[in-house]
Amino acid sequence: MSDNDYEREILRNVEEHGWFNSAVFDPKGQQPSFCYSVGFTKTFGSPEFIVFGLDIKLMHAMLWQVFRGLQSGKVAENDQRWSGLIEGHDCIARAVHPTNIVRDYFNSAMWFWGDAGERGQLSAFQVVWPSVGGGLYPWDEGCPQIVRDSQPPLYLPNRSLS
Repeated sequence: MSDNDYEREILRNVEEHGWFNSAVFDPKGQQPSFCYSVGFTKTFGSPEFIVFGLDIKLMHAMLWQVFRGLQSGKVAENDQRWSGLIEGHDCIARAVHPTNIVRDYFNSAMWFWGDAGERGQLSAFQVVWPSVGGGLYPWDEGCPQIVRDSQPPLYLPNRSLS
């Protein structure tokens, strides 16, 4: 059981809604904001999902759409296209490299996974969105730098740990 209100809120939300949205933002604006799911592991046996660099409310809505997809039977796969997360554009889910499953990005999910009775290594997918004008993803040549800077590539190994 949890000792603080925030953890109790996570447990309550997962129990009542199937998941909890953890929103993280840098008040100084130096790092991109992000949201990630807590509870997809318990509710669906699915990896958690994380999205960066957009408005917090939009990212929350995107994760709700992922939840609904999983709820209707969609199985998360690497490099999978997800329609309907952002109007007019497909997003791509990429498996987060294990070196990036760290508290900086998944603190509450790691707490839930470890302390709520789950076993094994937490896994996650990053929802990657394209540039508005050209529909280019961060790995595409010519993708605007702002799109790249807004979405840390968690699908690549964390070089600072090697």
